[in-house]
Amino acid sequence: MTGPGVPPPGSDRRDEPRPAAATRARYAGLAGAVLLAIAGYLGGALPTVRSGVTPVTIWQGPHGPLILGAWLVGTALLVGAWWSLRRGVPSTGWAYRSAGLWALPLLVTAPLGSRDVYSYACQGWAYAHGVDPYVTGVADAGCPWVESVAPIWRDTPAPYGPVFVLLAALSVVLGGGLTGTIVLLRLFALAGVLLVALCLPGLARAAGVPARQAVWLLLACPLVGVQLLAGAHNDAVMLGLLLPGLLVLLRRPGRPAALLFAGALLGLAVAVKVTAVVVLPYAALAAVPGRLTVRALLRDGGWLAGGALAALAGCSLLSGLGLGWVGGLSRSGDSEQWTSLPTAVGFVVDYVGALAGRDPDAVPVARAVGVLLLAGVLLLLWWRAWTALRRSEGVRQWEAQPLVARPRVALYAAGLALAATVVLAPVFHPWYATWPLALLAVAATRTIWFVLPSAFVAFLTLPDGTNLARFTKAPGAIAMTALALALLTLLTLSRTRRRRSPR
Repeated sequence: MTGPGVPPPGSDRRDEPRPAAATRARYAGLAGAVLLAIAGYLGGALPTVRSGVTPVTIWQGPHGPLILGAWLVGTALLVGAWWSLRRGVPSTGWAYRSAGLWALPLLVTAPLGSRDVYSYACQGWAYAHGVDPYVTGVADAGCPWVESVAPIWRDTPAPYGPVFVLLAALSVVLGGGLTGTIVLLRLFALAGVLLVALCLPGLARAAGVPARQAVWLLLACPLVGVQLLAGAHNDAVMLGLLLPGLLVLLRRPGRPAALLFAGALLGLAVAVKVTAVVVLPYAALAAVPGRLTVRALLRDGGWLAGGALAALAGCSLLSGLGLGWVGGLSRSGDSEQWTSLPTAVGFVVDYVGALAGRDPDAVPVARAVGVLLLAGVLLLLWWRAWTALRRSEGVRQWEAQPLVARPRVALYAAGLALAATVVLAPVFHPWYATWPLALLAVAATRTIWFVLPSAFVAFLTLPDGTNLARFTKAPGAIAMTALALALLTLLTLSRTRRRRSPR
């Protein structure tokens, strides 16, 4: 699979910033993290839920100007510092130290940017007290902290896999109360991010990308500090299992024991959040150490799939929850926001219909079409990766350098698949952008096309979890639809020019 985002073998040069510029970026980001921590203390996602919250009511409330000012300036400083060094950092160690420095204030503040951690706590409480969280919502389960959960999620079953429900229940049992539970859930998120951090250099080397670039693009991204760490989202745990599984796979391709272990890690990632399943078909492409044939793919991919299925089935049986969590996935679409492209298109169709005196309710249809498109895109991406790896010039390289071209293509294709999942899914939240970012950071050289959206969505949530998309429904939906049409038009014109150009 080739393209402008796939690096050539051995590409490891980047424009290094001047030491003074790197130092300014490091401490500007630290200042931003401190400001966000202050915003969290004063007006983060605290246990008490206030109804009818808007940016105006926050401004008019206690410490309102300070909360919003610290959030806006802090986010701008973090995003600006991250953006300024996107083309290169002094070294991998410098990137690790800077990202860690930015994370410190965010680890000791109140939950930021989302109230999901309270849902996790109540779902864990339900399981720990003998209630099936896949059948009963946290309100009916009798969770004592239900008033901390966002109202929209109080009556919905858990959409997360059994591994995470077990971790949430463990946090409840060991935490002893709401504060202790939140602390432990954040520590699990931190463990996930640390596992990701350990894997980045190995994955980047396998794909021929500078490790310092991969470390910076992912770990220093404001979404990681604010949403995965301060917000304690379980996406961190999912990525903390997914990336080690991929690294094991790339280091020991073709070995049944390694493939089973890698598959088990990938299966556990799916048992945290089902999104991880998107990566499995692309991981199978990297599982074959020699010539890529259908037989070899079925053999080595079969070991990988066997490990994944065994892990998924094992934790489902051991937890006693089975596959009930699959049914909870349908309720994740209860939130309708223009940040999801299919939802935005549905909104626009509804607006046009209203002008024509009709009430089409196009959002469910648009979402269904989006899912169908996603299935087609995932299949096309896999086929392109397969055909690229089957080309004669690539096949001749396997004996000489089996761990260069194939990992690069597989990781990049998996990153594109996750990006497509984010774009075409019925629901989008800012922390979802970390899914493709984790793989594209280690496999892509042209980064602006995924770094820019990640920078933009960092501004979408206020400290208490209020999503600004709620207050910009019509203009946001129109802008999102127009942007999609513009990009589609540019892509079509570009392809047409390439076909007509002389070869």
